[in-house]
Amino acid sequence: MLQKLTIKNYAIIDHLEVDFSGNLNVITGETGAGKSILLGALSLILGERADPGVLYDKQSKCVIEGAFKVKKTQVAGFFQQYELDLEDQLIIRREISTAGKSRAFINDTPVNLSQLGELSQYLVDLHQQFDTLDLEKSDFQREVLDALVNQPALHQQYHQLFLRYVQVQKQLKQLQDQRNNANKELDYNKFLLDELNDAAFAPNEIEELDAELKILSHAEEIRTTLTRAYFQLKEDEQPILSQLRQIQTSVQGLSAFHKEAPAIAARLQSAYLELQDITAEIEQVNDQVQFDGARIEVVNERISTGYKLLKKHGVQTTAELLAIKEDLSVKVEGALNMDEQLAQLEKEQETLRESLRKQAAVITAARAKAAIPFEKDVNGLLAQIGMPNAQLKASIMQGGLNPYGQDTIEFLFDANKSGNFGPIRKVASGGELSRLMLCIKSLVAQSVALPTMIFDEIDTGISGEAARQVSIIMQAMARRHQVICITHQPQIAGKADAHYFVYKESKDGKVTTNVRILSREERINHIAQMLSGEKPTAAALENARELVK
Repeated sequence: MLQKLTIKNYAIIDHLEVDFSGNLNVITGETGAGKSILLGALSLILGERADPGVLYDKQSKCVIEGAFKVKKTQVAGFFQQYELDLEDQLIIRREISTAGKSRAFINDTPVNLSQLGELSQYLVDLHQQFDTLDLEKSDFQREVLDALVNQPALHQQYHQLFLRYVQVQKQLKQLQDQRNNANKELDYNKFLLDELNDAAFAPNEIEELDAELKILSHAEEIRTTLTRAYFQLKEDEQPILSQLRQIQTSVQGLSAFHKEAPAIAARLQSAYLELQDITAEIEQVNDQVQFDGARIEVVNERISTGYKLLKKHGVQTTAELLAIKEDLSVKVEGALNMDEQLAQLEKEQETLRESLRKQAAVITAARAKAAIPFEKDVNGLLAQIGMPNAQLKASIMQGGLNPYGQDTIEFLFDANKSGNFGPIRKVASGGELSRLMLCIKSLVAQSVALPTMIFDEIDTGISGEAARQVSIIMQAMARRHQVICITHQPQIAGKADAHYFVYKESKDGKVTTNVRILSREERINHIAQMLSGEKPTAAALENARELVK
C-alpha cells in the first residue's frame, strides 16, 4: 500500500506531500492542473527512465519518495536475492541531479533501475501486469484465467516439470549430434587408438631410448676415453692419485713452519678423496658400457616407430603422445556408450511428456471450469457500466505442450450482440478495452492479492448510471485493495474514502501544481461543481450530498 508520496522540484511541482488512505483514493481537478504529473512522478520510483528536463528549478535536484506498507512475505524473495534490508515500511527514493544523473534507493541502499522495476510489480499496478494494453495479449489473458483458477502449486509443479522436459530435449539433441559426428570419426579414431595401443609406449620411453642409442652408438669411444682416464688416475707409472698423495704429505710436513700449511693440506686431502671416488665411478661406468649390435637394432626400430607416431600426431614428446592416446580412448568409449545414454534420455523424455500431458489436462479442465463464471461475471459487469450489448467469451484451444500447459487462450469480444465474436485486439475500441480491464480487474482482485491499483481516467466517455456502476465496482475493489483513481466523474468522486484536489497556484511568479485533501463540505461543494459548473445550484449541492453519503 502506498502510504505517502513526496515530490520535490518535479515538472511544475515545487514541493508537495500526499498521504493516501488504504482504500479508495480519488484525485480530481481541472484539465491541465497536473493530475498526470503525479503519476509521472510516481512512475520514476517504479523504475521508469528519467528526463533531466523535468526539474522545476534547474539549480536544485529533483527528489521523489514513496513510503509503502508491505507484507514481508510478498517481497521477501526480492530482498533476499539482492541482499537488501527488509523493514515493515519500505521507502523508495529517486533523485535526479541538475546534471541529469539519476540515482535510486531502496531503504537508503543504492539500487539500479532494473531492480526498481522488478520491485514495482509487487507494489503498484501501473503499466504493469494488468495494464490496459496487456489485455490484447494472449499471455495476459491466460494469466487472468489462471488467477481465477487460483491454484499456484499446480502451475508451479507443471512449470518445473516442463523445465526438466526442455532440458532433457536439449541434452538429447546434443547427444544425437555428438553421436552422428562420433560415428563418422569412430573408425578412424579406433584405428589411431589401436596403433598407439600396439606401440605401447611407456612414459618418457622415446626420450630414454634416444639417450640409450647415443650411448650404444659411441660405446667404443666412451670405453677408450674412460679407460685412459682411469689409467692416468690410478695405473700409470706416476698415477695422479699417488702424486696428489705425495704432495699432500709434503705440505702437511710444513705445518710446523707455516700456519696456512694445515689448511692447504686438508684441501689436498679432500681433492684426493674426491678423485678416488671419481676413479671408482669411472671404472663402474666403463664396466657397464658394452657395444651391443642387436640392442642397437632393437632401439633403432623402437625409436623409428616412436618418431613416426610423433610426426603423425604433430607432437614432440612421449607424454603428449600418451595424452592423445587417452583422449582417443575416451572418444571411442564415449561413442560406443552413446546408444545406451540416448536410450535412457529418450525413455525419460517420454515419461516426462506423458506426465506433462496429464498435468496439462488438469490445468485445461480447471481453466475451462473457471471460464464459465468468468464470462458470466464479466458480461454482467459490462451491462452495469453501460455496455449491455457487449459480450466476452474465453476461447480455450488445445495445442502443443508449452511452459504453461497445452492451451492457447484468446478473449473474444462482441460489442453488439451480433454473434460475431472476434479477438479483442481486432474488434475492441480503446474505450471498450478500458471498461473490460476494469471489469476483469475487479474479478481478479477477488482471487489474488494485487498491488495498489491506479486508474487514470478509465471512466472517460461514460456518465449517469454507467458512471455510478463504475463507482460501485471501484468501491468494492477498494474494500480489499488500495485503489487510486484519477477521475472527472462526480459519481466516482462521491465514493472516495479520501478525495484529493489538484490545482494550480502562482508562487514567486511561477505556476505550480499543488494537492490538498478535501474535507466533507469541500467535497460536497467540489462534486456539485463537477455536476453543474463553477457556481453549483442548490439541486447540485443536494445531489452531491447524496453522492457523498
